[in-house]
Formats: sequence, structure tokens, C-alpha cells
Amino acid sequence: MAWTLRLGLTLTILAALQGAFAAVLVSVPSTQEAEVGKPFSIPCTFTTNGQAGEALVEWFIVDRSNERIRIAYRNEKQAGVDKNTEMSERISVDKDSSLVISPVELTDERTFYCQVTAGIAGSGEGISNLRVFNAPEAPEVTPQTQSISVTEDTVSEVGTCTSKNGYPAPKIIWFKDSNMLEEVTERNDVMYMASRVVKEASGMYSVSSILYLKINKKDKDSQYHCQVQYTMPNGKSEIKNSEKFKLTVHYYTEVVTFDVVSPLPIKEGDDVTMRCVSDGNPTPEFDFLKLEGENTVEKESNSGNFTLRSVSRADSGTYVCEALDFDSPEEVNLKKQLEIFVNYLDPVTIKPAGHHSVQYGKDLTLNCNTSGSVEPMLMWKKGKQVVSHSGTLALKDVSFALAGKYKCVASVQSIPGLMKEASVNVSVYGKPIVLSGDTSVSVSKEGSMVSLSCSAEGHPAPQISWNHTGEQSLRIDGHRVTSHMKLAATKEVLKNGVTCEARNEYGASSRTFMVVPDDESTKPKDEVGPIFTTADRQEQGGSSTAVIAVVVCVLLLLILVGFLYFLQKKGKLPCGRKEKKVISNSEANTDEIVVEMKAGNPNEQAGLLNANRGRRQVGDEC
Repeated sequence: MAWTLRLGLTLTILAALQGAFAAVLVSVPSTQEAEVGKPFSIPCTFTTNGQAGEALVEWFIVDRSNERIRIAYRNEKQAGVDKNTEMSERISVDKDSSLVISPVELTDERTFYCQVTAGIAGSGEGISNLRVFNAPEAPEVTPQTQSISVTEDTVSEVGTCTSKNGYPAPKIIWFKDSNMLEEVTERNDVMYMASRVVKEASGMYSVSSILYLKINKKDKDSQYHCQVQYTMPNGKSEIKNSEKFKLTVHYYTEVVTFDVVSPLPIKEGDDVTMRCVSDGNPTPEFDFLKLEGENTVEKESNSGNFTLRSVSRADSGTYVCEALDFDSPEEVNLKKQLEIFVNYLDPVTIKPAGHHSVQYGKDLTLNCNTSGSVEPMLMWKKGKQVVSHSGTLALKDVSFALAGKYKCVASVQSIPGLMKEASVNVSVYGKPIVLSGDTSVSVSKEGSMVSLSCSAEGHPAPQISWNHTGEQSLRIDGHRVTSHMKLAATKEVLKNGVTCEARNEYGASSRTFMVVPDDESTKPKDEVGPIFTTADRQEQGGSSTAVIAVVVCVLLLLILVGFLYFLQKKGKLPCGRKEKKVISNSEANTDEIVVEMKAGNPNEQAGLLNANRGRRQVGDEC
């Protein structure tokens, strides 16, 4: 009996020692953070001491009924997922025993248990708490659409900011002109926010915030927006901003300005626009008045602009603009005055007045004058040409070319466009003058046609006649008349010429044109020397004949020079000082060579090659 007890005690001690040296150690992160909608893995590692059997890794959760249930497992041979759990469709166990969740849902924020059983080594367990995060939607603002008056005594609603589906609950911050507003939740008369957090059926959070603010005039151009701040895994803070918006702020007028917006200086005929501007919102209506002595004349205008059409000097004066803003305090001056001055020029007068008719060769003096708000500059112009830089136009020894329209122009350089002008017509009368020109006209031969042109000036316009008949044409250009005549060069025409006569009521002038023939057959026979041609006339080939004749003459001269040189070498031609001899013109006449070439073309006339007619001495050397 005792021996049996000792044996049992020994076996118990051995078993206890074996269990102490064969433990299973499991390691999992105590806390994990995951983002909703993305896959996530929870690692589980283990070690055993001593002898251990086949390891079985099992994952457990506590379900909605607060019961611990297995959701997945893995051993050395296989891995599996338990059916009919709330996570069956989204989990698996990896080869390293990690639990893979894909995708993570909001309900996955719970405790996960990793249990490892290793035969006689026993079992071990690790616990991991999973936290989940979801980024909220971008914030949306609903601005105040009604106008806000600065005269209100209390705060006004500026806008509402909302952000949905965040987890954990995000936070809304307000900004004014990019400056963060301090979060104030207690109501007051300056600024505060009314915030609200709502947990949706999905478990997500929607947050909203209403901004209340006391609006001033300086807020008329301010921009507002809201920002949602939220946390993501690993302690990362992120933000999303809404669109910016502005408020419609109504405020009373404090300053009124009244100016001329048309170009200055102002002159008669201009359209003048005056503009009255108020710094109030909405823009008030305006009254426009003109002060005339102690009275005022109201001017109609539907806006802040008042326009005077085609102003005259009578529109000069004082104008008043008044802004009709009944919310402005009494100390604000809502009236402004503006002085308008319209520059002007009186009509230009010319003395002596009326149309002027001047005799040819006489003088004419005209004077123009005017006055205005500024002393003008005067000048006379004929067409575009300036003929006088003063108010006096002096025409000396007038000719028909000086007839026409003259303008006296008055202008002010400092006021562009301020100009007046008056015009006068000047006519010049007198007997016609035939214009100078070539009075000699050549023809090829008797009977050829000749064209003549005769131009004359006069007032009244002259009539031109010819002393011969022919084809006539007439052209009139102002005070100039030109007649063209085409006729045959008869013997009478060649002898006496052709005369044109220009005549009007004040007299007549004439000019004679001499018609000169180019035909060489009209020359006397004694003026013609030896002719080295085969015909007296050639209608064609004149130039070729002239060239041939010149070549022949040159060859003859070369032969003559060669012959003389040969005689001198033979001694038959004395060449000493004692044998000097004067060769006179009479002796040389026998050596003259005259070459004449005739052609129908007057430009191709024959030349004469003459020997030296002067005295020459024969030198010592030939």
C-alpha cells in the first residue's frame, strides 16, 4: 500500500515537471488600427517549450449575443473558416497564422483572440483589440442667402456646415478670411457656434455646425469657409475644406464722390457724363441739381450717372449730387458739388466778306477773326495746304492758279477738337495765257501726220481755235483748257507753222508751232559731198549701211598710211629738217573724203570723214 502511494506521488511529480517544461507562448499586438473598406491583417505568433504535438491555431471573437465563438483556424495540414459567423465571408488565416480581414467594416472594432493548442505542450492565447477609422465626406456649407444689415443689434446666422459618415466623430472648425475662429459654444452678442453630432444607423457619425456672427461694414468683402478635422490610423490627423462663400451685407452710405468721367477739358459739342458714387450697399438713388443763382434746376437720372448731350457754353456752372440714403446718420454729408466749364469758340468772320473776283496780276488781302474762352490760333488753308499762319491772307500778283476755295481755321492747341472755320471763294479773271512749251515739232517727211497740244488758262474758261483744220479734242481741268490737234504736214504747214489762239471776253493769246521736216532730200545738192551708198533712200537697213561705210573708210586710211610709210622707207619721200614744207588747206582738199549715208530714219544720218583742214608741218621723223 505504501509502495503504491509512493509510486503515484512520483508519477504526479514527473507529470508536473513535464508540464512545466512544455508551455505554449502566444504573441499578438495588444492594439491594432485599421481603415474601413481596406484589407487588414492581425498577426499571431507562438513558441513551445519541451515536447509539443501538432499545433492548432484558432481565432475567436465575442459575438453580439456576448458569446465567444470561433471564426477561423489553421493546423499544419489545412486552414478553414467557420460558417455562419458575421465574419465568415471576409476572413482567412494566412500561413503565418495571421487573421486577414478584407475588407474591414465598422463592426470589426472589437477584441480578437488567437488560441494555440500544441498537444501535451498545452495551449496559449493572445488578445488584440482592433480600432477602426473612416474618413468623413468633404464638408458642405449652406451660406446665408438673405442680406444682413449692419444696423441689426444681434448676431446673424452666417451659414451651416455639415460633414457625414466619419468615424470616430470628426470636428468642425470655422474660418473667416483664412483665419480660424475661436470655438465658442455659449450664446452671446458677438459670435458663437451651435454644433451637433448624430450617429447614423450605420454606426458612422455626421456632424454639423451653425456660425452666428455680428456683421460689420468691414465684413462686406470677407470670405468664410469651414473645415472638418478627423483622425486616421497611426495617429494621423487629416482635414477637408469646404468651398468659400461671401455674404450680402447691407450698410449705409458714409462717403459720396462726384466726378466727371468724360475726357477733359470740355468743349462745346461734347457729351459730358458726371458720376455720383456712394460707398453704401445697396447703392442708393441719386438726385442731380444745377445751381442757377439762388434757384436749383432738377436733372433727371435713373442711376449714379448723369449725361449732358452736345453741351454748350450755357451748360457751364455748378452741379449738385445727393445720395438718398435714409439709413445714414445725420452727420454724414450726402451732397457733393462739381464745377463744369465748357470751352467755346465764336464763329469765324472774314473781312471783306463774300465772294471775291480779282483781276489777273492784281493783289487781294483777306482778314479773319474770332474769339473764345481761350485765345485761338488762326491760319489760312487752301485744300490741305497751309498758305498763311496768321489771320491775314495776302495774295500778291494773283494768277489763275491761285483761284479756288480758301478756309480760315481757328483752333486751340490745348483743347483738342476745339475748332471753328469759315471759307471764301476767290476767282481770278483776265485774258487767257497760253502755257509755255516746245514750239518746234519735227516730222519725217511732208505729208506725215503731226500731233500738237495747246494749253491755256483763263477765267472765264477760254475757247481755243486753230488756223488749220484737223482732228481736234478738248480737255477742261478747272481754269485750264487743253486742245489737241492732229493734222497733215502740208507745204503750207511746213512753211508757216500752225497757230493756236485762246480767247475769252477779256482778250486773246496765241502761240505758233513750227513743223520741221527730217527728210534729207529737202537739203540743197551743193551741201551733199561724195556719197558711198548705192541708194539715196533706204527704208530699212540704215544702221547696217552706216557701219559698212565707216569700216571701208578706216580700211582706206590704213592703206594710205601704209603707202606713205613705204615711200618714206624707200627714200622717195624726203623727211629732213631742210625739206620742211607747209601743206595748205588748198593742197589738202584733194585728200578730203566725204561719206554720206541716207536713210528714211532721221536718227540714222551719214557722217563725214574730213581730212585735217588746218596747217600742219612735216617733222624730222615720219
